[in-house]
Amino acid sequence: MSLLMSDPSIKVTKIARKIYDRQFEIDPKLDVEYDDNRKKLMYDDILINIGYLDTAIQFDDAKIFGDYAIWIYQLLCNIMKDLDRDRIKEQMIMHYQILNDSLSDVLSEEEAKKADIFIKNAIELTKKEAIEFNVLNEFELSNYVDVNKKYLDYLLKNDSNGAYKFIENLFKIGYTLEEIYIDILQEVMNEVGDLWHRQEITVDKEHYCTSTTKVILSQFYPLIFSSTKKNAKILICTVGSELHEMGARMISDIFEFHGWDSIYLGAAVPNQFVLKAIEENKPDLIALSVTMPQQLVICHELVNLIKEKNISAKIAVGGRGFLSTDKLWEKWVVDISTDNALELVKWAETNILEKMEK
Repeated sequence: MSLLMSDPSIKVTKIARKIYDRQFEIDPKLDVEYDDNRKKLMYDDILINIGYLDTAIQFDDAKIFGDYAIWIYQLLCNIMKDLDRDRIKEQMIMHYQILNDSLSDVLSEEEAKKADIFIKNAIELTKKEAIEFNVLNEFELSNYVDVNKKYLDYLLKNDSNGAYKFIENLFKIGYTLEEIYIDILQEVMNEVGDLWHRQEITVDKEHYCTSTTKVILSQFYPLIFSSTKKNAKILICTVGSELHEMGARMISDIFEFHGWDSIYLGAAVPNQFVLKAIEENKPDLIALSVTMPQQLVICHELVNLIKEKNISAKIAVGGRGFLSTDKLWEKWVVDISTDNALELVKWAETNILEKMEK
C-alpha cells in the first residue's frame, strides 16, 4: 500500500477537495462553464485521477496514468461539447499542475519524483491529443465488421429477440462457437464501451447491451456442457471490486467447451474467498481478469498470496487493465497474459494438458 492510499477515507478526500477548491480559485470561468452536475462529476473525477496515479506510482508504470490521461481528455471533450478542445486541454493541464503541487507534501520523496514524472508525461500527452484527437476505430477493421454491425444494430434498437435470433442463425449457418464469442460478441461489446466513451450512447443503453449479450450466451450452454471432459480444471473470476465480468465469463465458457471443468466465480470476489475456492477446487489453471487499472493492486496481492501458499496451478491474467500497462504482467509471478480465450486455451493445452499426459 502506497503512502498516498494508506488512509484513503481521510487523506485522499482531503487532497481532492483541496485540488477542487484551488482550481476554481485559479480559474473563475469554471463557475460559469460548470453547473452543479458538472461540478460533482469534476470532484468525482479528481478522486479517480488520484487512484490512477497511485496505481501508476505503485507499479512504477507511466503508461497506466498516460493512457488514462488520453482517455479522460477524450471523454471530457465528448461530454462537454459546448467547450472547445483547447479549453478542456487548458483545464486538464491546470488540474495536473495543481495535483502535482498538492501531492508533493504528502508523498514520500521517491513517490513524489514518480508522480512528477507521470504527471508531466500526462500533460504532454494531453497537449498532443488536443492537436491530433485521433481515435483508431478497431471495430471497423475487423474481418467480421459487417456481421458485427448487424448485431450491434439489433442491440441499439433494443431488439432483444432479433439479436438472439441473429446470433442463433450465425451458428446454424456455420460460424463456430469461438468465432461468435471472440470475433463477434466480444468485439461488439468492446465497441459498445467505446460508443459510451464517445457519448454516442448513454450508460443505460450500455447496460442493456451487456445484459442482452449475457442472455444470448446462454443459448450455447447445452453445446458447451456436452463436450468430452479432459480431466483438467480452470478457476476464473474478476478481483477486487471489478464488476466487468463479460470477458471472464466468455473464457469460462470457451474452456468448458474445450473439455475443461470451469469454476466460474463471477465478479468482484474478495481475495480471501478466491483463495478458499482455489484450495477447495485445486484447479490446474487460475485466470484473473482486470478491466479497471485501479484493481491491478488487488490482483497483484492475490497473485502473491497464491504463490505464498505454494499453489502449483498456472496463473493467467488478462483484461483491459493490463493493456493499459507497459507489460506489467511480465514483472509478476504469472505464466501468461492474454485477452483472447482461444489463445489461452491453446497455451493451456500445450503447457498444462500435454505435460499432464506425459
